[in-house]
Amino acid sequence: MEPGGGMEPGCGCFLYYAYGSNLLRERLLLSNPSAVLCALALLQDFKLEFGHHQGRTSSVWHGGTATIVQSPGDEVWGIVWKMNASNLSSLDKQEGVEDGIYVPIEVNVHTQTGQVLTCRSYQMKDYVSGPPSPQYKKVICMGAKQNGLPTDYQNKLEAIETNNYAGPVPIMEEIEAAVKAKKINSA
Repeated sequence: MEPGGGMEPGCGCFLYYAYGSNLLRERLLLSNPSAVLCALALLQDFKLEFGHHQGRTSSVWHGGTATIVQSPGDEVWGIVWKMNASNLSSLDKQEGVEDGIYVPIEVNVHTQTGQVLTCRSYQMKDYVSGPPSPQYKKVICMGAKQNGLPTDYQNKLEAIETNNYAGPVPIMEEIEAAVKAKKINSA
């Protein structure tokens, strides 16, 4: 394991900064069961964009997926998840790292208590801008709400234009089933 990349010394954990569908706990836990909420955090001088890797639409989400792009003066809100190092490969796999869709990057984010945390995050390579599917947008908005991201940022997410895709999205059904199951468990 190389040092850095959001690794915390001695705990076999790493910090992961999520800004897209992994804002929603049930989405992240589908393949990364060790994730624990660490903090809400602001990434400065970046903006949220949606796009298709090399112009190809995501076969999972049927639309553009989220990425972060350097943009002085802009900001992105997200969540820092603390994860077991054993989930590093499952997270990379989920993000399409081996297919070269996303590359891991290191970002420094600011928590609401003023801490600066170094985290692993992901950036899409070679993308062509394109709107997300309504289902993908919904997962991001659900995650932002679930974790109480600032209201004005939630409003900004709600205002994102989608591609109006209305076909099946099997992963959305999995996520919604997980959300429902959790409600039953916590009732």
